[in-house]
Amino acid sequence: MDLSSKKLPIILIIVLIGILIVQVMNNDSNNSKLIDPETCELYIKDLQINPRQYLGEYDQKCVDFKNLNP
Repeated sequence: MDLSSKKLPIILIIVLIGILIVQVMNNDSNNSKLIDPETCELYIKDLQINPRQYLGEYDQKCVDFKNLNP
């Protein structure tokens, strides 16, 4: 396939749109990792039953920001 072909940009656009769709679908998975804004603790929220399951880990950027703004 020649680089100056008119089909090449169309094929590249289709491939990039496919990659974008896969990324969006992966972001909409059932479990999403979130940060509690009050404690900066990471938790997983299950979209089917909606409870929070804390992981016992803290987001360092959030903790640093909380320390700067008491």
